[in-house]
Amino acid sequence: MEKNPSTASAAARVGATGLVVLGLVCQELGAAIAVTLFPHVGATGMVLLRLLFSAGILLVVFRPSVRGRSRADWLTVIGFGLVLATMNALFYTSLLTLPLGFAVTIELLGPLVLSVVISRRPSAWLWAALAFIGILVLGWSGFGHQFNPVGAACAAAAGGMWVCYILLSARTGQRFSRLDGLAIAMSIGALAIAPIGILTAGAALLAPVDIALGLAVAVLSSAIPYALELISLRRLPAATFSILLSLAPAIAALAGLVVLRQHLTLLGSVGIGCVVVASMGAVLVAARNGTARGTVPSEPPL
Repeated sequence: MEKNPSTASAAARVGATGLVVLGLVCQELGAAIAVTLFPHVGATGMVLLRLLFSAGILLVVFRPSVRGRSRADWLTVIGFGLVLATMNALFYTSLLTLPLGFAVTIELLGPLVLSVVISRRPSAWLWAALAFIGILVLGWSGFGHQFNPVGAACAAAAGGMWVCYILLSARTGQRFSRLDGLAIAMSIGALAIAPIGILTAGAALLAPVDIALGLAVAVLSSAIPYALELISLRRLPAATFSILLSLAPAIAALAGLVVLRQHLTLLGSVGIGCVVVASMGAVLVAARNGTARGTVPSEPPL
């Protein structure tokens, strides 16, 4: 008996939705594990381990060619690599003083604002206002009295870098096939952060346990989410995909609770909920304007 095409299509979308959520869970678990490494290798040491292993995996899988590239190609991919390193460094630095859910929530403001600007609709600014209210509620609640202005500034700056990531990721994708550009950019990012990472972490980078956990972070935060993204994007509209990615702050808060014992206050939960709803609303407005694709990418700097 043949399956109804519409039923099969719906089942495929449900399966793809599950893959996106699974990718987010892996991503946030990777970020939580990264926090446990901070006492040993520091934030920049963790960035180095993550980018180094992520680059290694991508280089082995895609084996990108560096021959015959134009000057514009190299300028684009080098800029992309530097943004990756800066974005990760800022985000991990924010996690030194902020709970994971709080940091991801603030960071999401970057692509959310980009989505609002791209949509060019006055109604989109209502969602931006809701997100701003959510951040005020988070600050007022203190997220369990763990609010830190410096950490919040680093998370916001990481959100700004995320916007640069979105723009440079699109340009790199136009100039390089598959994930070749990302593999090269990851390698450049690892080289850029290496001097600081080695200086701050020292011999701890060679500890077998730290190396193993660094590899786990790279697999959970990069390899698995990227693979699941490639599968799910074949079955889901871009707007639906972006809406699902807006769940990242809530999933990050749960990962922080389970792995790091970072408890949420009621007001903190309300603040995160406001930002999640605002992000979804902004994506929907952009989708109606035909600009949803790429406004919230799958690879936040975790």
